[in-house]
Formats: sequence, structure tokens, C-alpha cells
Amino acid sequence: MKVQLFVSKDLEEPYAEIYTDNLTDNIQKAMVLLENDESDDDVDEGNSILAVKKGSDIVLLDFEDIFMIKVEDKQTKVFSQNAEYSIKKPLYQIEESLDSDFVRISKSTIVNLRKIKRVAPSLRGMMFIELKNGLKDNISRKYLTDFKKALDL
Repeated sequence: MKVQLFVSKDLEEPYAEIYTDNLTDNIQKAMVLLENDESDDDVDEGNSILAVKKGSDIVLLDFEDIFMIKVEDKQTKVFSQNAEYSIKKPLYQIEESLDSDFVRISKSTIVNLRKIKRVAPSLRGMMFIELKNGLKDNISRKYLTDFKKALDL
């Protein structure tokens, strides 16, 4: 991608223009980063959005709207209250960008702690989790300690 930077002292406010024939994930990230560029050093604000796809549309989801992120059939899916989205990033990369409200509960699933409805014992030492939107999954033994620590249990 070709990038040009022009510095001018005559501008009241900085602005950016992007010309492209294809809206890629990297361009979308750049747009989010540029739009959230604030001088008050509020680092968390710019990192509280996840760019996902619904069909051919790109949707920017606030972290607070995300219930679960799960890999199913080699595709990473993001679940909100009433919708399902897709994202091309692997789960570990998404996990790195999330805040402390999110915890991994299995090799293939991350949940938003604020969206948990209930947790109950399940089979073979695992725990069962139900989210407020009705989604259900198991917390594997491997991740149970981290899950309890995230809940201060």
C-alpha cells in the first residue's frame, strides 16, 4: 500500500483520506485507529472495538456487545445478543486485543464475564456456562483455574 503524509500548519484539525478498491481488515483497523486518535492519552478507548463481518458488511462491535468468541469448523465466530459474525483472525490474536472482561474457557472459546447468566458443574470435572443470550458451552478443566481467578473465586 502506498502511503503519503503531508504536514501543514494551516490545518485546524488533522484529517486522513484513504483511497482503495477493496476494504481490507488492515484498512478497517487504520480507520478505527485514526478515528479514535485522541490527545488525552486514553489508550483503552481505541482498543474497545472489534471489526467483524456479517456477510459482505464490516461491523464494528464494542467489546461490551460481545458475548462469546468461538472457533467452529475452522472459522472464528463472534456472538452478540442476537447476531453471529465472522472474523478472520485466529483466537489467540483476538484474545490479545481484548480487555479483562474476557476470559478463555476452552481451547476454542472466549467469553465476556459480564454476559454470564450462570455457571454449574458438568461432566468429567468441567463446568457448564450459560450466557444471558442463551448461548451455552463447557469450561474445560485446563482453563477452570484461570476462569475462577478472573471471577475472584
